[in-house]
Amino acid sequence: MASDDDIPAKKKIKVKKSPNGGSDVKMKPAVVKSASTKATSTSKKKRKREPEPDPVKSSSPKKKKTAATANGPKKELKKLDKSERLQYAMQSFLWWNAKEPPEGCQWVTMEHSGVSFPEPYQPHGIKMLYEGKPIDLTPIQEEAATFFAAMDPEGMHLGNPKTANIFIKNFFADFRDILGKMHVIKDFKKCDFEPIRRHLNEQKIIRKAITDQERKANKEDRNQAMFRYGFAIVDGHLEKVGNYNMEPPGAFRGRGEHPKMGKLKSRVAPEQVSLNLSECAAVPRCDVPGHAWGDIRHDPRGQWLATWKENINNQSKYMQLAAQSSFKGKSDRFKYNKAAKLCDKIVDIRKSYKRDLKSKDKETKQLATAVWVIDRLALRVGGEKDTEEEADTVGCCSLRREHFHFDPNNEGGDNKEIELEFLGKDSMLFKQTIDFGATMYNEENGMGVQVYENLKGFCSKKKPTDEVFDAINPTLLNNHLKQFMDGLSAKVFRTYNASRTLQEELRKTEASNGWKRLSAAEKVIEYNNANREVAILCNHQRSVSKAQETQLENLGGKLETLKKQKKTLKAILKAIAAGNTDKIPTKKHDEKALTEKAAKAVEKAKKLKEKAKTNEEKIKATEADEEAKQKKREITEIKFKQAHLWDKVPTRDQVVKKLEAWNNKISKMEMDLKHKDDNKEVSLGTSKINYMDPRISVAWCKRNEVPIEKIFSKTLRDKFNWAMAVEPEWEFNAKIAEE
Repeated sequence: MASDDDIPAKKKIKVKKSPNGGSDVKMKPAVVKSASTKATSTSKKKRKREPEPDPVKSSSPKKKKTAATANGPKKELKKLDKSERLQYAMQSFLWWNAKEPPEGCQWVTMEHSGVSFPEPYQPHGIKMLYEGKPIDLTPIQEEAATFFAAMDPEGMHLGNPKTANIFIKNFFADFRDILGKMHVIKDFKKCDFEPIRRHLNEQKIIRKAITDQERKANKEDRNQAMFRYGFAIVDGHLEKVGNYNMEPPGAFRGRGEHPKMGKLKSRVAPEQVSLNLSECAAVPRCDVPGHAWGDIRHDPRGQWLATWKENINNQSKYMQLAAQSSFKGKSDRFKYNKAAKLCDKIVDIRKSYKRDLKSKDKETKQLATAVWVIDRLALRVGGEKDTEEEADTVGCCSLRREHFHFDPNNEGGDNKEIELEFLGKDSMLFKQTIDFGATMYNEENGMGVQVYENLKGFCSKKKPTDEVFDAINPTLLNNHLKQFMDGLSAKVFRTYNASRTLQEELRKTEASNGWKRLSAAEKVIEYNNANREVAILCNHQRSVSKAQETQLENLGGKLETLKKQKKTLKAILKAIAAGNTDKIPTKKHDEKALTEKAAKAVEKAKKLKEKAKTNEEKIKATEADEEAKQKKREITEIKFKQAHLWDKVPTRDQVVKKLEAWNNKISKMEMDLKHKDDNKEVSLGTSKINYMDPRISVAWCKRNEVPIEKIFSKTLRDKFNWAMAVEPEWEFNAKIAEE
């Protein structure tokens, strides 16, 4: 087990055992004795012992004791565990008030514990079949076969015919390299990984039979690894490390139809890893036996703590500080301040590209059209890609003729619609029909119609695979943008448009009639609606999972049940008024007895887990646990279905009170269902994390008395701690860049 010494610290940290078995981390304080302290100490030594008061003569102590007893027992302070104490220690550092490091440097001193490597592979000995016969494999070969067996045959990679072909082809090529030319396995179609897959599924069931003590021990092991590797000391203060666990080997999955999915990720050795720390820091010990770090660097210009190259795309990977760190906080604030500068520049930029949209020079016209598209449609710049190495994702400059569908509904006449369809970043589908003749693109000389004519001209006489913006490239476009503002890029446009859209949408709702009468929950829904507009603008989509679909169906079913229960309650109220109490329904099931029965089943499963030694016993314990959980789910359903009823005939007041409660439940569930359904295909989190200035949201919460917890998770509150002190009337504009 790792000790507190495993947390890197330039200054020695005292570890003091606390009464609850944990350890308190305290910096050794400098003890300064003042004259008054000495005097007090001396007077205590000289003071004579005073006689104790006579209990008969004096009753005041008893009175005090009685008063203390009347007020109840003295409350103890909450005992924080080690991770909570470390969290408070990090929160106490306000980097925006701290001294900046020298120009060009990210830090002056930095110390950390390096990278945590995964455990070596433990062979399971289960043999795959080839032509129906068991095949002997070496541990390395067995590990590769296990990577494939771990894939779900019905999942998104092997369940889709397009991706399955790519995955299998790449996997088998790498598998053959590991097997060697002389190995008996030659044809993938003759391979059967099912025995290994059955073994893995069995192991999942066995792992579910874990006892509470084992679960607690596992958590303790994870905590010890976090205490050792999860923190760094940067310029004398504590920072959390982001990804301190080295990526384990496995089958590369990628996103979308990535051309390299299925290839085998190699195990990274310490010799491939370079560490970055200050010269005065101790080099962390490498815990992999027989290995050592590849290189030790002292580069204060870099924010990275460790780096290595992965074998799939031959790209550098980095271990960096967490999202809540001062490095990321400074980067975020700089990004949003730069986007705010655009508030003063946007008018001149739009004047420039509107003028150039009619230029006779092809390059100038294409640059102006591309900037319009980036500004109004929030597209990324895009660049050339080798589709054999990377997924075929595109941006503005790499759009091809095949991505444009003019007049998609065959309306004819003066129709100015274009359906844009292509794969954007992370292989997310961008599919929108844009009406360039719409008011929103032409008001205030928006030039939407002119852009449509330009795009039509650029696509004329081109093959489907030809690029539409063939006269420009990303470098040329970025250099063109920088002439308007230093550091201006397509991402700055996206950040600016996302932040402005959010601010404007929120201000619209605040100016609407009846806004002040809305509850905090209703205001949050309006905030999410504004957030959704930003997500749609930036094409932040997500695929709807089976779990989401099931959740929506269940929620819809619950809503219908509540409405039926409301009708029953109204009927009960009428029956009471008419005096027909004989026909009033009551609860059919004894909930207390059912709950006790389920509790016994849970306790029985728990005992089976504790007694289980063999795999067979663990499987039986897991099955018993699943049955107990199913009983609990059934009881929850029974309780829900008869929640509107009573054990005996109710009074009129009881029914009226419950009717009111049911009205509130139905209203809340309708809002919840609509919110979930509206946002099921939209990723609100992406724009919230990366594009919308958090200060807009914080100011909105303060103005409208909405708790920040309602819109920002704890992770986001930690990430954007620098934004929490803004005034309620704070606004996203060019002035904030000067603050």
